[in-house]
Amino acid sequence: MHPATLILVWCVSVMLFTALPLFAMLAASAAMLLLAALLSLSRLRQLLRRTRWIMLSLLFIYAYTTAGQALIPAWGLWSPTLEGLSDGALQLSRLLAALSGLAILLHTLGRGELIAGLYQIFTPLEWLGIARDRLAVRLALTLQYAEAALLRENKSGLLGLNGLFQSAAPDTAQENYIEIQSSRFDYRDVLLLLLSTLFLMLVWLQ
Repeated sequence: MHPATLILVWCVSVMLFTALPLFAMLAASAAMLLLAALLSLSRLRQLLRRTRWIMLSLLFIYAYTTAGQALIPAWGLWSPTLEGLSDGALQLSRLLAALSGLAILLHTLGRGELIAGLYQIFTPLEWLGIARDRLAVRLALTLQYAEAALLRENKSGLLGLNGLFQSAAPDTAQENYIEIQSSRFDYRDVLLLLLSTLFLMLVWLQ
């Protein structure tokens, strides 16, 4: 399967999640979490750990800013609303499903395959006079420095700001080059993309 196909399928899946109702989204999120845990538990745990405060803040904001029936009437204005908790759970399940899909994608594709897939997706940019090879190389360097910075966490599990400005160069000297392997789409890639797009359209039209 072409790397660009897998990246596009993940993008379509994320768009599909935005169209699912609460119970369907909870089921999809649970399935994605289970699959990601079976394939790459360590990467999934890493992604969830880095976004845990975002997820908690998302649920808290929806619970207390959405108008509706109070969950605990005795608390008055200090009580979260049932509608807010429902909306927050929906958004949280979408985020969990997207992160689980990302964990699966990163487990399936190596860095070289990821860059090759993005390089192929960037093909239309050449019509605008943008060199996709330079864009892919810059993206590769950005991913390299971002990954190195995120791995430098302090004892509390939070990333220090100065970690973003430290050198991401390895301890041992390595050649500074990036090789982009180009491959052709086959019938499986076309079929999967067509089915994904068709399924997305059917869900949105409901």
